[in-house]
Amino acid sequence: MLTTRFTDGAPNWIDLGSPDLDGALSFYGALFGWRFRSAGPEAGGYGFLQLDGRTVAGAMPTGPEGAAAWTVYFQSRDAQATAEAAEQAHGGVLFRPMDVMGEGHMAILRDPAGAAFGVWQPGRTEGVDVAGEPGALYWAELYTPDEAAAAAFYHRVLGLETSAVPFPDGTYTCVNPAGGGEDSMFGGLVPLSRAPAGAGSGAHWLPYFEVESTDAVVANARQRGGTVRVPATTVPGVGRMAQLADPYGAVFAVITSEPRES
Repeated sequence: MLTTRFTDGAPNWIDLGSPDLDGALSFYGALFGWRFRSAGPEAGGYGFLQLDGRTVAGAMPTGPEGAAAWTVYFQSRDAQATAEAAEQAHGGVLFRPMDVMGEGHMAILRDPAGAAFGVWQPGRTEGVDVAGEPGALYWAELYTPDEAAAAAFYHRVLGLETSAVPFPDGTYTCVNPAGGGEDSMFGGLVPLSRAPAGAGSGAHWLPYFEVESTDAVVANARQRGGTVRVPATTVPGVGRMAQLADPYGAVFAVITSEPRES
């Protein structure tokens, strides 16, 4: 589960790019109660998705020809060094590191299998204001054709560590920042060969948002033009989850997690 006690290698930001930002804002506002706050005229249409005044994500228009997608960003103390490490590890740089109005430095990278991800080097903005609560980012999952190769890449580039967790149908590979252990797990790796039917093809990071009722969000998404890629399913000990796409094709998941044992 994610928190806002950010450490290097953990997700600290997420944003949506959409060819119809107004339509997307209406869709997600109905699902999660988010409201949009512009970052100002100098930000090129970028703004913040907020829940009760707290920022849970960013959003921006991509233009009519742009693809709709969610991007998960991982904390880096040096975005330039992380980008160089990605290239050395046979990944790539989609957008070179750049300063974002003094708020921090960002870059968009890809791993060797083609999964895109971001890095955020905090400046005045450390990251999102809330995580792990209803309406906010809860988990991040990488679908990849080669789990071992992905683990090696992200360890080299972000310092991430993996561990195997028993599941009803085998094991699940969890991910945590270096030295963080079980309490800092924020996501997992899923081989494409074991992806649920309907989950789509190609390597990608999938963000999960915590919700109070997965079934209610799925029904709401359908009514508002979204697509159910993987129907609501209960995983004992984890929660009830579903994979969705917004009306413009951006893929995400929702989960009503089971309370953790104290």
